[in-house]
Amino acid sequence: MHSSMPFFKLCCLILILSFSKLSYAEATSTKAELMPLTMCVFDFIGNEGPVHKAMKEYQIDAYRWGVDLSFKVYTDDRVASEEFKNGVCDMLNLPGIRAREYNDFTGSINAVGALPTYEHLGIIIKSLSSDKAEKIMRKGEYEIIGISPIGAIFLFVNDKNIKVPADMAGKRITVLDNAPESGYLAERIGMTPVSSSIMNALQKFNNKAVDITGAPALAYEPMEMYKGLEPNGGIIKWPSLQITMQLIVRWNKIPEGFGQKSRELLANKYLESIKTIEQSEQTIPEKYWIEISDTDKDIWNETFRESRIALRERNVYNAKALTLFRKVRCKIDPNLAECTSKDKE
Repeated sequence: MHSSMPFFKLCCLILILSFSKLSYAEATSTKAELMPLTMCVFDFIGNEGPVHKAMKEYQIDAYRWGVDLSFKVYTDDRVASEEFKNGVCDMLNLPGIRAREYNDFTGSINAVGALPTYEHLGIIIKSLSSDKAEKIMRKGEYEIIGISPIGAIFLFVNDKNIKVPADMAGKRITVLDNAPESGYLAERIGMTPVSSSIMNALQKFNNKAVDITGAPALAYEPMEMYKGLEPNGGIIKWPSLQITMQLIVRWNKIPEGFGQKSRELLANKYLESIKTIEQSEQTIPEKYWIEISDTDKDIWNETFRESRIALRERNVYNAKALTLFRKVRCKIDPNLAECTSKDKE
């Protein structure tokens, strides 16, 4: 009995070593079969920001789909985009406004006033995650393989008496160099445009270099937006547009089926993302929110509608995208004046 014990232990040891070698070999083999890709990620906070964190979760799914994903994080969206164009990265995560140059249809999701609520935006993102929309998601060598919400853009103003476009005449407003709509609105309303990037626009507001800027609620705490709101400022509680992050890739760089899986994954996470966004909106002190009347909302809606039509004519917004967005608005509220208007989008 005792003489057999060393033999038994030896057999167990051999089995353990065999399985260990097998597991190592399988892991090595799996790693070797993965396609290594690099993603340029824009996150205005940097490595510790919410976008990079979300992409690290996405990395796990990419691994399951045959891609070994690594990241390069940028705090300047312009640099991230240029690096992608120059081949430094295979994939790119960028705000929809900046992503418009890669796909004007999905880039039009950020059209002013086009999708007033998260319900509207959710319908669009769900529709574009369908395999039937694949042709829309490709333009030339590029493909949009996912869209995620960042939140509604609200107007931060340094004077609570500013509520409608007419109140903004002569005021200084940040204008993004890659967002023609902000420049158009400044011109239309009679504001003084101050050229800015996504990052320094908020800094300019905090430093009192401008009177008005736009930002999502997610930026309030990390960018210390309360500094620009004091002592008499506020946030107009009516969204001017929806901002999204869009995943862009050269479609011939990814495994077959990867893009569709990615779009479906991010679309399925939509409600989870919106919950986080709404929580961030609720953390902003109530004293800063500027409630506006239904009449004021109608004024904004008409300003936005006329602006979308003008920017469509300038080829800033995709006409087919605007028509789809109008249909969604009219489906949710058939009584809107635009639903029977002659100059429909």
